[in-house]
This record gives sequence, C-alpha cells and structure tokens, in this order.
Amino acid sequence: MDPEIQRVKRPVITGPGANNSAKTNAAGPSVATLPTQGKLNVPDPFTRRTSKLPRKRQPTQSSAHYQIQKVPPDYQHLPPLKDMPKDKLEEMLIKKLQQCSYVFDFSDPMAELRAKEIKRAALNEVLDYIANNKGVLSEPVYPEVIRMVRYNAFRTLPPSENPDFDPEEDDPTLELSWPHLEIVYALFLRFLESADFQATVAKRFIDQSFILQLLELFDSEDPRERDFLKTCLHRIYGKFLGLRAYIRKHINHIFLRFIYETEHFNGIAELLEILGSIINGFALPLKAEHKQFLVKVLIPLHKSKTLGQYQAQLAYCVVQFLEKDPSLTDKVVNGLLKFWPKTNSPKEVMFLGELEEILDIIEPEQFIKIQESLFKQLAKCVSSSHFQVAERALYFWNNEYVVNLIEDNSHIALPIMFDSLYRISKEHWNPTIVALVYNVLKSLMSMNSKLFDELTNSYKSEKQKEQKKEIERITMWGKLEVLRKQYDLENNTK
Repeated sequence: MDPEIQRVKRPVITGPGANNSAKTNAAGPSVATLPTQGKLNVPDPFTRRTSKLPRKRQPTQSSAHYQIQKVPPDYQHLPPLKDMPKDKLEEMLIKKLQQCSYVFDFSDPMAELRAKEIKRAALNEVLDYIANNKGVLSEPVYPEVIRMVRYNAFRTLPPSENPDFDPEEDDPTLELSWPHLEIVYALFLRFLESADFQATVAKRFIDQSFILQLLELFDSEDPRERDFLKTCLHRIYGKFLGLRAYIRKHINHIFLRFIYETEHFNGIAELLEILGSIINGFALPLKAEHKQFLVKVLIPLHKSKTLGQYQAQLAYCVVQFLEKDPSLTDKVVNGLLKFWPKTNSPKEVMFLGELEEILDIIEPEQFIKIQESLFKQLAKCVSSSHFQVAERALYFWNNEYVVNLIEDNSHIALPIMFDSLYRISKEHWNPTIVALVYNVLKSLMSMNSKLFDELTNSYKSEKQKEQKKEIERITMWGKLEVLRKQYDLENNTK
C-alpha cells in the first residue's frame, strides 16, 4: 500500500432499498388575505422587527434537484447476468449499467414504483457481479460505470431548510433518493477496490471535472452520503497519483471559502479525516506548500463558531503536522493563542483539550519557546469563573509528561501561575476547583520549595501593601467627608 495512504473505515451499508428516514413535513407558507371592509392592514412602523419568531419543526427528509428522465416504455427486467453466455456478459452488463442511469423522482413515494424496483434490482445485481467475479471490468465497462455514477450522484444540492442546524439537538436532513443512491455509492466503491481495476484506463473518465463535482457533494446534509464520499475520495486519492495535488488544492479552496465567506459546509469533518491520513504519509522534509496549508488554513479553521462539529479531526491533523516537523510547534501554539475564544466557554474547553494533545508530543526545546505565552494563557483559564474552563486547565497537572516539562522550567512557570492559583484557592466559588488548586499548589511546592516560599512571602507582602493602601484611601475619603461637613456648616451659619 502507498505509504501516503491510510485506510479510511468503510461505511456500513444498511441494506439496499432500506429507507430509515422520517416522514416529510410539507408545510407551505401561509398567505395573508386582504380585509373585506375597505381598510388595509397597514403594518405598524413602531412594531419591533427583531422579535424572535417561534422555531418551526424542520423536515427530516429532502431531495436534491435531479435531471429527471422520462422512463422509456421498454424499461423492463433484463435477463440475469448469471444466465448469460460468456460472449454476451459484457454486453448485458453495459445494458444494465445504462438501465441504472435513469433517475427517478423520490419526492412522490408512489410514483413509478415498478420502474424503481427494476432499477434497484439491477443495481444490486451489478454490485454483486463486480464484487464476486474476476475479469469483469473490461475497458468498455469503465465509461458506463462512471456515467451511471454521474447521473445518479451528481446533482444540485437543495439549500438548507434549517440554517441554525445544531447536530446535538436536530436530526439531519436525509436524502429521499437514498434507496438507490446507497447502492450506487457501494457499487462505485467496489469498482474502485476491484482487483481488476486499472487506473490507467479509468483516468480518462475520472478526471478533474469528476473530482470537482465529487467534492461539491460533501456539502450534502445526509451523513450517510458523506461517509461514502469520504471513502470513495480516499480510494481515488490512493490510485490516481496525477490527481493528488488537484484534490488537495480544491479541499484547500473549500476550507478557505468556509473560513472567510460562507462559514457553512457540511463535510468539513469528513474532508479533515481524509487529510489526516494524507498528512500522515507526507514525506520529509515537509514542502513549503504543506507548511503554508497548516498556518494559513488549518489554524484559522479554529475560529469558526461551528468548531465543535470537526474539532477532533482538526486536532488530529495539527498533531500529525507536529509529529512530522516539531519546529512548527511555536507557530501552531501562537496561532491557537491568537484565535483563543474570549466569551465562548465550551469552545475554550476544546482549545485546552487540543493544547494538551500538542503538549503530549512536544519536544523540550520547543516547549521553551512557547512556555511564557502558554503559562500566561493557562493562568487566565485557571482564573475563569466558568468552572469547566478552570477545571480543564487544572487537569493539565494530571498529565505526567506535562508536569515534567513544568518541573524542568519551574523558574518560569511558578512566577506566572502563582498569583492566580493562590488567589483562586481563597476566592473561587466552586469547591471542586479549590480542591484541584490545592493539589496543584502542592505539586508546585514540591518542584521548587525555595522559589515557592519566596513567591508566597511576596504575594502576602503585596496583599498587605494593597490592604494598607485601601485603609489609607478610606481614611483620606473620611477626612474629606469631615471637611465637606465643616464647610457646609460654616456656610449655613453665615
């Protein structure tokens, strides 16, 4: 296997013809009627237009815009491939692939039921024939397979019916044509993985145009389709060396458009998963274009408000880069600190998790370069009033390797972290955080007891000075109040 390619998990086929979708809620827009008594209902200009409308229940099924073809009168079951003589097998296989190229309208579940069943049976038969027989992929079959995939899969995706989609609360919108589309993707995958597959023949049909249309389908809202697309694209990347740079380039374009323009694309996680295995196979030293991709694309992906949908895959890609080239560590950490969330606590917890993954593989000489900015950010996180942020930052001290790095650089870490930790141990509202802080302080004291005592005395001395200044301030205001009363009394007596 090519070292640049790591296998992606094959999607599970739930059974041809299976449709696990929910029913469609087709609610049309309400139409306002004109009044009948001569007076128009003029909208009140002072009515607030920013009032939040009640959230509508979104449909769980949708169908993309296909070029629906009229089924010919002779659309009938063709003879089974197993009953054909050898000299007629190729001709019948091509006829069945052409029969599978007809696309049906699934928005009407009762329309053309017989023709749909004929196509489903033909798809299953071709899939089984390619999977279980050798020497069946002759050169005339290639264009018919690709044409069949183009007709069935490549289509205009409908606009999202739920722009505020939350994957944790809302069900995904499923593709109505999935009973046929699932078998089409499974057939294409078997075609790519067949022992008879010849990339030299297929490259005339799987070209840049095909790749571009395939990448656009990653915006599908159906996670089952994106899972198949991920595996298919990964197989294409492994078999077509001439398309690798083109695939990476257009994935790059999708990410940049997502970051700086649309902020919406459903397949970011799947594309990052493919990239994770691609990055794992990069040769050393890394090319300049790969380093630029890390700094200009992967790091800015952290600023999206939908980071939670793909954070695990993104962190894996970043860690893969650092394992390849540890000298990139300071750019990555400083990039994370640049995009560190200010008011989004769940996102801050994700950043802390990724930062710990980076520290797990960091080399000591690279840690020295980023330790000051790192400890300053950790001090802010530990001081957070949101207990999950503070807790996640304090969990860094449960990581043995991170603790060893801090111990080796305690003369830098202690002065930066001490004030925040000591103050929280006295003031934080959450008892769990207070207990964790006490454990961290004990750990720091065991690392460098002399410096710890000096910082403790310095902190107490500063606190005493602050208290003294506060007393002096209060006393001064008291004296001013007395003088004001004396002044008022003298003016009143006059």
